[in-house]
Amino acid sequence: MAGPPPDTDPLPFERPLGAHPLRGGGFEVRIWAPRASAVHVVLGDPDRPDDPARLHRAEPEGHGVWTCRLSWAQPGQRYWIDLDGSRWADPWSRSQPSGTAGPSALVDPAAIGAVAPGTAGRPPRPTLSPRGAVVYELHVGTFSATGDFAGVIDHLPELAALGVTHLELLPVAEFPGHRGWGYDGIFWSAAESTYGGPGRLVQLVDAAHEAGLGVILDVVYNHVGPTGDLIYDAYGPFFTDRHGTPWGQAVNVDGAGSGGMRETILQNAEWWIGEVGVDGLRVDACHAIVDQGARHVLGELTSRARAVHPQALLVAESGLNDPHVQRDEAHGGWGFSADWSDDFHHALRTLLTDDRQAWYADFGAVAQLAKAYHRPLVHDGTWSGYRDRRFGAPADDLAPERFVVFAQNHDQVGNRPLGDRLPQPVRALAALCTLFAPFTPMLFMGEEYGEDAPFLFFSDHQEQFLADATREGRRAEFADFTAATGEEVPDPQAADTFERSRLTRRVDQGLADLYRRLLALRPLLPRTEVTVAFDEAARWLRVERGTSVLLANFADVARSVPCPPGRVELATDASIASPVSPADPHLLLPARSGALVWKAPPTP
Repeated sequence: MAGPPPDTDPLPFERPLGAHPLRGGGFEVRIWAPRASAVHVVLGDPDRPDDPARLHRAEPEGHGVWTCRLSWAQPGQRYWIDLDGSRWADPWSRSQPSGTAGPSALVDPAAIGAVAPGTAGRPPRPTLSPRGAVVYELHVGTFSATGDFAGVIDHLPELAALGVTHLELLPVAEFPGHRGWGYDGIFWSAAESTYGGPGRLVQLVDAAHEAGLGVILDVVYNHVGPTGDLIYDAYGPFFTDRHGTPWGQAVNVDGAGSGGMRETILQNAEWWIGEVGVDGLRVDACHAIVDQGARHVLGELTSRARAVHPQALLVAESGLNDPHVQRDEAHGGWGFSADWSDDFHHALRTLLTDDRQAWYADFGAVAQLAKAYHRPLVHDGTWSGYRDRRFGAPADDLAPERFVVFAQNHDQVGNRPLGDRLPQPVRALAALCTLFAPFTPMLFMGEEYGEDAPFLFFSDHQEQFLADATREGRRAEFADFTAATGEEVPDPQAADTFERSRLTRRVDQGLADLYRRLLALRPLLPRTEVTVAFDEAARWLRVERGTSVLLANFADVARSVPCPPGRVELATDASIASPVSPADPHLLLPARSGALVWKAPPTP
């Protein structure tokens, strides 16, 4: 007897959600709202006399999906979704012109140029190898004087000339107010209105491609911004209390009624990569997306993203030190191109600054940085005192470029009480150590020329209770710092906190020259496994990559470091002599300094 037919047809919520243009004109709005007994589309904005609102019935399609065809609707028109008499914005909105509290707006992707790169007049994606990638992380609101997508475009030529291959934009999904890091976005598919909205983001992506740069977009799928919970809850079981996150309700990707949330995540990735045209995604806090189902939603995400763009660069911030993040699904993994490595940063920063608070407590030994140059998971099954357990797993089978390393990033700067960057005296050594590593390096905006402006934590919550909670939470988090130093933690809700974080673009010319030379030399470094030597007591480190040698002195005094004969290609201190003689194979390094040496050819 034949069994039941295979279940291969898409379910209603697996078809495109939200508002999409119809081929002959108008729009179709498909809404997943299993908690509603009646759904209408309110076309028009009742708060605008020139755009009177009209109610249009949506018909049930099954599995909690409702569909409404609006053959006369035009791009740009405002609309709301009416659920049993209550008016809400569309969770799948592609534009929120009036912010998170306003109506959604209809978007025709073709009208704003959001079609596949290389078609309909859009420039093609640049051909970029992950092996040579250099990522540049930036926050749109503080990167330029105008604080928008257009302001980023103005600086693309200088980044391309520097040797950057990919921009990484902090999240741009519509967030509350006018100022924010972006990690409390509410409308995941709507590009932030204060930055210029979806059309201006497409222009930025096209301009980057014309400059030969790829674009990676930071996306947050582990929670929704605090005022968004009410919106999503009105529609269906987007969240679960079976799991938790520090930032809000956990997303429901594995429980009853989870199909709508899974598709919301997957379709969002397809929108950014396929139509907006970004070249990859950085997925925030993957460890906070708990999926106990047969197929993890993040494995499905990487598969769906590559179906749209096979070369998509998909970066996880997993916080797991687990190589299954990068392994493909056939081998039990999630299939990410690369994973962020906080361990490399922690091992380096503690040697540069002697910081030991919080998560730095596990670090501070030269041996840890030496280990990190092989694969940057210092905790690969070792004991973590900070976590009070063993942590991580070995990743020897993964290529070095599948790890992203950095000396600064938005987290490691912005989550300090005063948002301060690395101290000026150690910035050159930090750059040398990071850009010499065999991994994929990431720069944080401004570090390449010695930016001194802090990157503070800032927000612009419009609800007073959220503003107060954010302010008091920040003060409580750093109460010990305030007590010890007498300095107040900046108010995250103050406009001045945001303005102080804007780049000044005052240049340390010596450091800027060092970055240019390092990035020019980086492609010449041999692609070989490293050989490492170090002296824990003397605090020096030597890393060899074929014919190139990195020497680093983390001590507060000068050290004579053993070195193969050769010439000093560049150094962080002008007093470092060249060449290294066979008669005395050592190099004297001043305190907190380093050098890159090319080995001399062997004597015949």
